Amino acid sequence: MVTGLLDTAIVVDLLRSYPPAGAWLAGQTTLGLSPVVWLEIIEGAADSRAQERAVKLLRRFELVDVVAEDFAWAIRQALRLRLSHSVGMMDCLIASTARRLTLPLYSRNSKHFGPLLGELAQVPY
Repeated sequence: MVTGLLDTAIVVDLLRSYPPAGAWLAGQTTLGLSPVVWLEIIEGAADSRAQERAVKLLRRFELVDVVAEDFAWAIRQALRLRLSHSVGMMDCLIASTARRLTLPLYSRNSKHFGPLLGELAQVPY
């Protein structure tokens, strides 16, 4: 069972071998990812080698599906927060699954995820 979800920023830190990210991950149990995070990471790969490395890391985490309810909630949040907080549609969609499952979303981006999730948005390191 997934105990928390990762935002794209955390996966990027892991790909960059950022020591605090690796140390934090070592103490975690089963973490999950939204398909949105998968797509954002793959989109950021500069070449096939980087993409293979990214996929290898991504496969370490459980893929947690986005459902219709998540899309509906994400749309409402985008309408509510896009202009006032510059929250993007992908962040709304990533947050939606954490909200539905009442799981922490680990991110370094508290500016966007805080207004979406409150205490479920957690900065891990």
